[in-house]
This record gives sequence, C-alpha cells and structure tokens, in this order.
Amino acid sequence: MIDHAHDLESVRDATGRLLTAVAKLDSASVTESSRLPGWSRGHVLAHLARNADALVNVLEGRPMYAGAHVRDADIERDAPRPLDVQLTDVRESAARFQATGAAPADWSRTVELRNGVVDSAAGVPFRRWAEVELHHVDLGVGYELEDLPEEFTGRETEFLAERFAGHPDIPPTRLTDGTRVWRTGREADEKEVTVSGSPADLLGWLAGRRDGSALTVDGGPLPALPPL
Repeated sequence: MIDHAHDLESVRDATGRLLTAVAKLDSASVTESSRLPGWSRGHVLAHLARNADALVNVLEGRPMYAGAHVRDADIERDAPRPLDVQLTDVRESAARFQATGAAPADWSRTVELRNGVVDSAAGVPFRRWAEVELHHVDLGVGYELEDLPEEFTGRETEFLAERFAGHPDIPPTRLTDGTRVWRTGREADEKEVTVSGSPADLLGWLAGRRDGSALTVDGGPLPALPPL
C-alpha cells in the first residue's frame, strides 16, 4: 500500500537537496545546457516549478495542464530567468504542492494526469518525487543516479518496469541487480532476455538517462525502449 505521507516527506527532502545544490550555481550556469537534449538548466528548473503547480491542479481536480502547448510555452517563458528567480519559483511552487498534500483528502480517489493517464491520488507524491530526483540528476551539478536514495531507485525501477509491461515492441525481459528481479515487455511464449546491472545503471536505462552499455544482456540484444 502506498504511503502518501511518507512520499510527501521524501519529496520535501529531495527538494531541499536540489535547492541546496542549485543555490551554489551562478546565473550564467543556469543558462548552460543540462543533460536533457535542447534544455538548459533553466528549462529544467522551470519545468520543476510548473510541474509542482500542475500536480496541485491534479490533486484539486483540475486538468493537469491547460494543454501541451501551454505547458511547453510556460517552460520556454520561464527558462531564461535569473538564478534567484528560479530558486524562489521552485521553492514556492514546492511549498504549494506540500500544502495541498497536507490538506485532508480522500487519497484513494482516482485522479487524471496528462494524456489520459490515471492514478490514485496517493500515487501523486511518488510521481513528484521522481520528477525532483531525476531532474536533479539532469541538471548535471554533481548529483548522479548512484546518489539517489536506495528506496527511490528500487521503487522507480519497479514503476518503469510496470510501465513497459505488455508493450508489444519490447521482448519479454527479466531485469536484475543481482538481488531483486523485475519483469517487463510483452507477455509471449518466447525466450526471455535477461538484463543485469547495478541499480543505478538499470534505472538509468529504463529512465532514458543511460544507454545501457554498462549492462549485461543474455538471450538477445538489449531491448530498445520507447521514450517516456
């Protein structure tokens, strides 16, 4: 069972780590490229702020974004802002998300995210946790996949394996870090591909942050994953 209160505290901690790291930058560094193609660090920070507000919309029963074009336009608008403005926006939008999460609510209710995706309200804090942790890595400021909390790495690996489960273009795939095992891909009567590696390398591949070259593959080539 998802513990939304625990996940909200994890979001708070992750946000604090990110803000501390970003505060050490200068305004010129914010305009430099992030690890996400076509995005500066300012784009990543703007996305994090607007995502917090979007998830407030979700929890309060409104559309997550007014539209894909609005989401993208807001990020482009906010990306060039100075560091102090970026920090204030990320901090204040995160506080709005935490305040919404602290309000009495039916956490078992179903909510709608982007593109018709639905989840329980209790699943929203973990989704926000993933945004903060992975985009902290994307900033390229010294926080790596290996630095992610162990609990988060395991849960996000399971989440992404489930996301790709049943996908017709991914062969039956067994994932293992040597201790835990996850399965993904299509369910078919065919040989299973086994992908082995460190927790960070497995998550990096599933999340589109690493190319999988550090993984060991048995039973076929490394499966090609669709974009998230």
